Amino acid sequence: MSDLPESRRTTARQGSGPRVVLWIVLAIVLLVLAAVVWVGVRGLLAKQHLERSVSLVDTLKTQVTAGNSDAAKRTAEQLQDNAGSARSLTGDPVWGAAQYTPFFGTNLRAVRQVAVVVDDVATGAVRPVARVIVDLNAQAFAPKNGRINLQPLVDAQPAVARATKTLTRADVAAERIDTTSTLSPVTAAVNRLRNALSSVSQQAATANKVVQLAPAMLGHDGDRNYLLLFQNNAELRAGGGIPGAVALLQARDGAISLGDQAAGSSFGPYDEPVLPLSTDTESLYGNITGRYMQDVNLTPRFDVTGALAREMWKQKFGQQVDGVLAIDPVTLSYILRATGPVRLATGDTMTSSNAVKLLLSDVYAKYPDPKVQDAFFASAASAVFDKVSTGGFDTKKLVVALTEGTADGRLRLWSADSGEQQQIAGSAIAGTLPSASKETREFGVYLNDGTGSKMDYYLDKKVAVGGSVCRKDGRPTSVVEVTLKNTAPADAASSLPEYVTGGGALGTQPGNIKTLVAVYAPSNAIYFGASQDGKAASLQTTMDGDHPVAQLRTVLGPGQTTTFRVAFLGEAKYASASVQATSTPGVRQSETQPLQFDCARPVPVG
Repeated sequence: MSDLPESRRTTARQGSGPRVVLWIVLAIVLLVLAAVVWVGVRGLLAKQHLERSVSLVDTLKTQVTAGNSDAAKRTAEQLQDNAGSARSLTGDPVWGAAQYTPFFGTNLRAVRQVAVVVDDVATGAVRPVARVIVDLNAQAFAPKNGRINLQPLVDAQPAVARATKTLTRADVAAERIDTTSTLSPVTAAVNRLRNALSSVSQQAATANKVVQLAPAMLGHDGDRNYLLLFQNNAELRAGGGIPGAVALLQARDGAISLGDQAAGSSFGPYDEPVLPLSTDTESLYGNITGRYMQDVNLTPRFDVTGALAREMWKQKFGQQVDGVLAIDPVTLSYILRATGPVRLATGDTMTSSNAVKLLLSDVYAKYPDPKVQDAFFASAASAVFDKVSTGGFDTKKLVVALTEGTADGRLRLWSADSGEQQQIAGSAIAGTLPSASKETREFGVYLNDGTGSKMDYYLDKKVAVGGSVCRKDGRPTSVVEVTLKNTAPADAASSLPEYVTGGGALGTQPGNIKTLVAVYAPSNAIYFGASQDGKAASLQTTMDGDHPVAQLRTVLGPGQTTTFRVAFLGEAKYASASVQATSTPGVRQSETQPLQFDCARPVPVG
């Protein structure tokens, strides 16, 4: 029994309650502070590991480029360790609970998601590929005794496929990270991750297609035969240049050789198209697309070109090829950087600097006979091919050359195997029509020669494209501008060979250049209007499948220039996408430029 008076015992009991509450509050504060310190320390450590991961990625790129496979594998292991540590540091229960606190929670969630994505990429993409990279260095694919060893590609197929799937999932996961209320450093880090993954996932998808397709297409599982189209840019076709010569390309377990060759002019004319043409193709380009080998690429659809060329070869030689490949003299000039000069049977020496002029201009003055010209063209391509097939080249420079040729639209591939073609479709080498997505709205500018000559050597082309939301319904307006100039000498009619000018045979005055320009928009776009040199344009508006097309014809004398503008309305869901344009690769190819326009007059007509 207490000795305290009743009043003091009551006071003591009354004072104990606040003290208990105080201790509870103090305990909570200490726990919160401990949690903050815990999360802060672990967050700092995670930040350091993520920064090391970024640095290791840069190191890894350098090592892979240099072909230092052993060092690349060690760096990949370090990357995985650092990424795993960052994931672990942001994955404990304290961090997990802190993710739901006001303000800081969204930042902690974002950091956690970044760590998870980086770790997934390190574990599921970088590490598997690093294990096979020792066998995938550039020199491994240089032909030895005329044959490429395809086994390293076959062995790499599972790892590269796994890496591609991982990167695709990581790209999606990064896009889903909520940064609406994150601090600017966190937002910036997430954006850097998104940009990196968007780029590398696309590159990985392309690499995966190469790794999966190349062995079979190069004859690993059985002999393959392909038709090789040598396209002449001095006489433009939408797909590149007129097929001046064609050849059989044979692949047998990595050994590649050239077989029969023929001039493009030796095929046809056939009484009817060798394969049925769509109504749209006939409307735009005429049935000659399927009646002459030299016209199979009037259409920009390379899958159509390939099928027609394949059938013409079959009807002439009785042989069904497995696919069609197209190449042009400009790509040959790129390849000559890797092989060095080649000596031709005529005694000419062809180099990377003189190949285009030699093949597309000088040959016509030197050899007036068209048959000799075709033979010269084919022999030049054969000389370069022979050097490549025997391994006489710098591998890295050759990869750069082929990549550049593909990016320019100068190198095209079509497979008669539907499964292979499905994988090729959509890639840069496929020659598909423009499309629209949340990232880009693409347009195509395709040129066909109407002169019946080799005057396109003197045709300069510039393309610009721009987009803006000018309407209340949110549909974006896109404008494509094409400027053409005839750079031939003023006396071209008399100073240039008749074979080059056409001699007026098809109704075009010698020295002039007649060109059909077709501008393609993505599917579901709507033609809006067009002008030529500030006046209403006289043109054909039609469809190629579900792609709107605006096509007009121009005739330019030496020194003359014309500018054509065409506008389309796109879908509102793609309003924020950037605009791009590709175009038929000519002798000279300039980069597409950005275009600014007035919403009130996107195609001004005076």
